[in-house]
Amino acid sequence: MSSSLRLALFGPPGAGKGTQAQLLKEQLDVAHISSGDLFRFHVQQRTELGRVAAEYMNQGLLIPDTVSVGIILDKVMELGAEAGFILDGFPRTPEQAHILTETLAEKSRGLDKVLFISVPEEELVRRLGGRFICRQCQAPHTLSEAGADASSPCRQCGGELYQRDDDRAEAVQARIEVYHRQTAPVLDIYREQGLLAEIPGVGEIADINRLARAALELPTGD
Repeated sequence: MSSSLRLALFGPPGAGKGTQAQLLKEQLDVAHISSGDLFRFHVQQRTELGRVAAEYMNQGLLIPDTVSVGIILDKVMELGAEAGFILDGFPRTPEQAHILTETLAEKSRGLDKVLFISVPEEELVRRLGGRFICRQCQAPHTLSEAGADASSPCRQCGGELYQRDDDRAEAVQARIEVYHRQTAPVLDIYREQGLLAEIPGVGEIADINRLARAALELPTGD
């Protein structure tokens, strides 16, 4: 099913945004724009942006607007005025939200929906401490899942798993605190605009996906 839906996914670190974004990307046949993946690409390529981004990411801090906004908006503008997309990890501050709204209004078409995945803090800490990522396809894995350990191959592509620096214990609490302080206020902006839908993010992945599709007024049948 091809769609022109323009969606932003919200939730604290560890809420499962990346997992649901991958599912919705396939179900809607739209582009998935992950700010984290874009930043990590620049870190791996050792670009100037990557060197600056790494200093913040490794401490669990948000990358400054001056660094992050340009690269995300360039990616969005590449898609064309009517193309659908899923924003994952952006906007992260009220200022980024205002810039995104203004840019889309001037040059393209605005967001259709903002989906917030809500998860209790104790569950976030548990998940992040056991989260590993595939080096090849970037799929997230939780090592508390049955049969999973750090030497297991990726379930999707067979690639090697690794733990990101910002998922290590010393950065996890900082990431959650930064989220509550800087990112949670963005939800109020989209709530006032009538774009916000909220679903619980605890349970089976397929069940959460059905809730997400229902909140987006999409077919929920498998």
